[in-house]
This record gives sequence, C-alpha cells and structure tokens, in this order.
Amino acid sequence: MPLSMAAIGETNIIRKITGKDELRRHLAEMGFVVGASITVISKNNGNMILSVKDSRVALDKTITNRIIV
Repeated sequence: MPLSMAAIGETNIIRKITGKDELRRHLAEMGFVVGASITVISKNNGNMILSVKDSRVALDKTITNRIIV
C-alpha cells in the first residue's frame, strides 16, 4: 500500500519507491531506501511527518503516494 494510507504511530518497511530517478535519489539521500523502517508521526491534509533513521522528515501527499510499504 502507499505510505499515504499508513496510520499514525504505525511503523512500516519500505518495499518500493516509484517515480523518476531524480526523486528516488533525493529520497535516498534523506534515508528513504528499500528496507528502511518508517514511523508515521502525524498527518495533516495528506501531508505527513515521518521518522526515518533517527530524524523527522515532512513529505507531501504526492511523494508519500510514491513510497510503497
């Protein structure tokens, strides 16, 4: 399922990241790689704050739809 559908407080493992190479590279630089664990901290109108590799990152709905967990 897309990360945008994950519940608050839920921890998921990234299975796949879709999109252009540039987007995948940018996400990888922030720690969003296949096999990484992500915890949803909060959601607001589709935008999410996520915990990945001991840091918090905010992503909008268009990007979280491209991360498959």
